[in-house]
Amino acid sequence: MRLSTVILPIHRWGEGQKIWRRAEELGFHAAYTYDHLSWRSFRDGPWFGAIPTLTAAATVTQRMRLGTLVTSPNFRHPVTLAKDLMSLDDISGGRITLGIGAGGNGFDATALGQDAWTPKERADRFGEFLPLLDRLLTEADVSQEGTYYSAVEARNIPGCAQRPRLPFAVAATGPRGLKLAARYGQAWVTTGDPKIFEEGTPEDSVEALRGQITKLGKACADTGRDMAELDKVLLTGFTPDRGRPLESVDAFVDFAGRHQELGFTELVIHWPIPESDFAADQGVFERIATEGLAQLG
Repeated sequence: MRLSTVILPIHRWGEGQKIWRRAEELGFHAAYTYDHLSWRSFRDGPWFGAIPTLTAAATVTQRMRLGTLVTSPNFRHPVTLAKDLMSLDDISGGRITLGIGAGGNGFDATALGQDAWTPKERADRFGEFLPLLDRLLTEADVSQEGTYYSAVEARNIPGCAQRPRLPFAVAATGPRGLKLAARYGQAWVTTGDPKIFEEGTPEDSVEALRGQITKLGKACADTGRDMAELDKVLLTGFTPDRGRPLESVDAFVDFAGRHQELGFTELVIHWPIPESDFAADQGVFERIATEGLAQLG
């Protein structure tokens, strides 16, 4: 199992670069950031763009993987996103992972002046967005006419530093999204079951995640894919456990062990932000980073 972190893009770079450097010093496998225009309780505060932030992070780190968790079609187009990702992968020396999903409601969904899409509309768009993005990152010249997204002689030369393209970590829990993860993903991402976040128990969450992995296995079987080929990534902080796994090294080891048994290969924890949903003791957090997984044996 690998341990990664999410660093929200809320810091001016003079301060933010210290956090990204520290994440690498602590030995995190990857550091991700949210790809939103703003997010929930942070909406009225500082919030910077994901791609420029990751570009800057690539210049102050050397080994750690970097990525979005997650990008969505809410305010992106495959042609322009592919060009940005190709450039970012080159700048980072081939260290980029694209976390990507169908998106949801909220500020991002209407910031460009559009009406919020229904769940079906989001799934329809994602079903067209992801295959086109795959082509754009693997082919030098792409033309395709779609219902929602088109490309006309779109060129991405010389392509990604990683071959055949940078990896996709596909966030999905529904049948259509899981089939896309099975078809195009190098990893699958979940935050758990939002229906049990408020009233459920950690045990309920484990069972819900077990069910999601079972459905992922079926989607892989239906597409002729070996599920073992996909990394299974849990973005923590959205299960009924909330922040309890970060209260101590022992609490984290217990949490990580239970999810390792389910088949997860990567856990992602939020870099502490005081007076927020992601508040945690920085010292304990850093001990978890350096000691937590070692204690799993």
